[in-house]
Amino acid sequence: MTLIKSISGIRGTIGGKPGDSLSPIDVVKFTAAYGTWLKKSNPKNLKVVVGRDARLSGDMVSKLVCSTLQSVGLNVIDLGLSTTPTVEVAVPAEAAAGGIILTASHNPIQWNALKLLNSDGEFISGKDGETLLQIAEDEAFDFVDVRKLGTYTQDDTWLQKHIDQILALPLVDKEAVAARNFKVIIDCVNSSGGIFVPALLDALGVTQITKLHCEPTGNFAHNPEPVPENLTDIIKDIQKTKYDLGIVVDPDVDRLCFICEDGSPFGEEYTLVSVADYVLQNQKGNTVSNLSSTRALRDVTEKAGGKYYASAVGEVNVVSLMKSSKAIIGGEGNGGIIYPESHYGRDALVGIALFLTYLAKSGKRISVLRKGYPEYYISKNKIELTPDINVDEVLEAVKKKYSKNPVSTIDGVKIDFDHEWVHLRKSNTEPIIRIYSESDSMTKAENLAKKIMSDIKEVVATKI
Repeated sequence: MTLIKSISGIRGTIGGKPGDSLSPIDVVKFTAAYGTWLKKSNPKNLKVVVGRDARLSGDMVSKLVCSTLQSVGLNVIDLGLSTTPTVEVAVPAEAAAGGIILTASHNPIQWNALKLLNSDGEFISGKDGETLLQIAEDEAFDFVDVRKLGTYTQDDTWLQKHIDQILALPLVDKEAVAARNFKVIIDCVNSSGGIFVPALLDALGVTQITKLHCEPTGNFAHNPEPVPENLTDIIKDIQKTKYDLGIVVDPDVDRLCFICEDGSPFGEEYTLVSVADYVLQNQKGNTVSNLSSTRALRDVTEKAGGKYYASAVGEVNVVSLMKSSKAIIGGEGNGGIIYPESHYGRDALVGIALFLTYLAKSGKRISVLRKGYPEYYISKNKIELTPDINVDEVLEAVKKKYSKNPVSTIDGVKIDFDHEWVHLRKSNTEPIIRIYSESDSMTKAENLAKKIMSDIKEVVATKI
């Protein structure tokens, strides 16, 4: 059983003992801490928004969360089955003090989590997260008198409100999408995307929709992380039947990937690249992704006359740099698109609308569109060290060895070569160094990773 406490929320597996898993007691404790933090931050605003994905534990966890928020005196607006971006949009629109999304995102069925938002509908900052964790650790919360219990309201209108907001975006062209008469197959991994994605496609005028794993039962038909090895069902269907494209989202609909008309994966790294390409064609500006994302976004950005910035890994870090660099689009290479014209959060629904508009206006097949981008391949590896090895010292030694190359230490150590890079990051929970490398072929990317791993082993040998 697992319980992971972080500055942005708490996640864990369902079942097991308190403190060792996401037990009911832990759900109540951290929700009470969050509610207490909200009230201290803004005593006059007692409104909080809650939404969840469709995983099996969602209803149970939601009842605990909503009741706990009421018990500390907060007024709950429960969106029920929803998406992470929908809750993010709803929080500022409802003038709420914050929001909680109950989802473990792409984690397997036994997981759930509390993702915590501030009044802007964005993930809480590291500083606020540390304060909240301390409140939970100290159990520094009180429950209100019965006459001061918060209210509870259900609101199922935010599906349509979110869609309406997307359709109102200047770069979303419903008429162009409808005119292309796309034949689409979607895989929503038996979660709330099975409700939201078809509704968005209907609103965009897409009439030929085949639904795969769209019943929001929470019994995920496959591993919910939207990467090629987990998408064999939709790939087989596309290879057997003629479709213009496939669309896949994760359980809370903040990650997005596409499948080409021939059944080949478009590549989750290229979801952001393609949407950014469309946005940059219509508006000059800057872009942001994290250090472990493909170089292709930088290439597309600079070609359009903009400037590319790389942030530390983590959505809150991407958003922070997007704001300071005034980026017009950004996100992460895992299929997460952040479009500030809508809101500062990863949003697969916005991504679908922008991508279909681009595909419709280009007149191209999706595979042809994909071939128009620089071809890069990322190799993901890790190297395990013994607990007595100082990982920071190892990373410093590698940094020193490659000091003649451009090196970033924003998040671990990233070394840039001519048209390839390697990014080393230490795990926060175990003596592991994660090694991501990218080049113009998988062989080159893997060889680069092996070279750096060899360097690390040499450094470790000198430390023993």
